[in-house]
Amino acid sequence: MAAVALSIFIVTIALIIWQPRGLPVGWTASGGALLALAAGVVNLRDVGDVAGIVWNATLALVAVMLISSVLEKAGFFEWAALHMARRARGDGLRMFLLIIVLGAAVSALFTNDGGILIMTPIVLAMVRALDFDARTVVPFVMATGFIADTTSLPLVISNLVNIISADFFGIGFAAYASRMIVPNLVSATASLLVLYLYFRKSIPAGYDLSRLKHPKEAIRDPRMFRWAWAVLGILLVSLFAGEALNIPVSALVGAAAVLLLAIARRSPVINTKQIVRDAPWSIVVFSIGMYVVVYGLRNAGLTDLLSRFIEHAAGWGWYAATIAMGLLAAVLSSGMNNLPAVMIGALAVSGTETGGFIREALIYANVIGSDLGPKMTPIGSLATLLWLHVLSAKQVKIGWGDYVKAGVILTVPTLLATLSGLAAWLYALHELRWNAWLAIALIAAAFAVIALVRSVVKAAKLHRHKRGPAVSGR
Repeated sequence: MAAVALSIFIVTIALIIWQPRGLPVGWTASGGALLALAAGVVNLRDVGDVAGIVWNATLALVAVMLISSVLEKAGFFEWAALHMARRARGDGLRMFLLIIVLGAAVSALFTNDGGILIMTPIVLAMVRALDFDARTVVPFVMATGFIADTTSLPLVISNLVNIISADFFGIGFAAYASRMIVPNLVSATASLLVLYLYFRKSIPAGYDLSRLKHPKEAIRDPRMFRWAWAVLGILLVSLFAGEALNIPVSALVGAAAVLLLAIARRSPVINTKQIVRDAPWSIVVFSIGMYVVVYGLRNAGLTDLLSRFIEHAAGWGWYAATIAMGLLAAVLSSGMNNLPAVMIGALAVSGTETGGFIREALIYANVIGSDLGPKMTPIGSLATLLWLHVLSAKQVKIGWGDYVKAGVILTVPTLLATLSGLAAWLYALHELRWNAWLAIALIAAAFAVIALVRSVVKAAKLHRHKRGPAVSGR
């Protein structure tokens, strides 16, 4: 049975990555699931179990993508990107860093898929409008793609991987955020550093701001733009409140998507029917089919091998367990795609005898490895494959060899830093008895104070410059 289950899994993954004649991934995954059923490695009860695990995650992803599409049509993301470019005041390095920060924010709120597929065309159009040459365009598009995954940790809705893992282990929205906001800050900081070090020689020194249009010109529907802020604010509050009321994430995000689509029906620039039609509905079929195939591996006992490896690593202590689990998830994700990899990791963790602090570290390390690990290869996630397709259609060629080289160099230090950040944060919460939300509030306050001090210093310098040099004597 083990050989049959493994063979079905390998063939299914190969066809998903290869996509012969544009074969949709949903058809491939469902075909693999039917084959697993026919071979007897899974049964109908397993299919029901899988559907119970993934329905919330996949519907939430579809809803987030619907919201993202409405906002993109209204000009929301282009407006934000132009604001960042103008805030950089013609400094190429500053714009590079601010675009990364924007990408991190978009990824956190609108999933890594939304971050990649929406921000990449906008950033590419912007740098081309600034007349950057091919060598200086690559850092911006690579950074946009990289940051979308490495900062998709903080909220359950930031990545399909997060939702699946949270549902599997019964983790609420606020509980998840309290564990992953700080590691995400570590990941964002590490990402900024490695991206700067890798691309610093290709980042332009400056650019002509007059070549960019004003951010207000990007807003295609001012009414829709104003409503977007209100709906997003309500959604964020409801996601935290929904945990106490035990409301599924997909129901809350779905309600926000329906509300936004209802408002958008009166928009002169948004075709709501087309947005609904183009939503990634196939991901629902893909998720159920792919995880049925993965369940076959569990039934054949193959995930038990990983469970024994994880338990061995856990025997070396909490830090070793965190690093080992994260690296295992990253390697699996980069080689077979992160969606099946996170489920394999979750099944392996659930099969261990671990508990308490170490078990929690394993759960979140599996998420981090599955979120960041895919960046090492083009096949690590469907979002990256789609991203490469978008770039190719816009005449930006990034070879697989070049991608893997950059991916490994950028990902490995970021991954290790983030896993170390997770281990330290969980140690502080469990062993030092820190209050998670109080500590996060203090970190946020520290950032706010730093920003305020910088603004005051900058204003003082500008004031002195306007006054000119002091005049002594009479």
